[in-house]
Amino acid sequence: MSNDLPDMRASHEDRDHVVEVLRVAAGDGRLDAEELDARLESALSARTLGELAGLTADLPIPPSLVKGSDVLVVEQHGGKYVREGRWTVPARIALRTQLCRVTFDFTHAAITSDVLRIEADMTHGKLIFAGARDLVIDTGGLGLTYSKIKLRSRNSTADPRLRIELVGTLVHAKVVERRS
Repeated sequence: MSNDLPDMRASHEDRDHVVEVLRVAAGDGRLDAEELDARLESALSARTLGELAGLTADLPIPPSLVKGSDVLVVEQHGGKYVREGRWTVPARIALRTQLCRVTFDFTHAAITSDVLRIEADMTHGKLIFAGARDLVIDTGGLGLTYSKIKLRSRNSTADPRLRIELVGTLVHAKVVERRS
């Protein structure tokens, strides 16, 4: 999470969303009844977004519960796509590009989730991650065809600010990481 968002007051909608994530996780067998009850009680009494984030940090968010605003869709043919400065990082990014250079700079970004899932369908392009040292990029879910991954350290941070799960397919593409 970003330095300024954990202390932001949570809304009823924020609490309801976390409650639903917890119920789905219990239904999937990820939480037992006691842990579900404890987390539900904490969610309903949470005052800040930081408190809520801690309750679901170790759980996947089901695609059916991802809010529309929590998904950034990047569809571009040719050119450059850049996200930098103060931008809000969603829980998921759908990346569908051809002949395109895409840059995500997390240096000054407002990170609202501990995990960012990027679903990539990239052909003839370059994907650049820029940012602080406390990012972890997991490329285990990528299918590569004539592509290259150039990461300085895949899992060097014990307690990352953001874990990026990169899944999908890259064809004649490159993934590069630039640390600040």
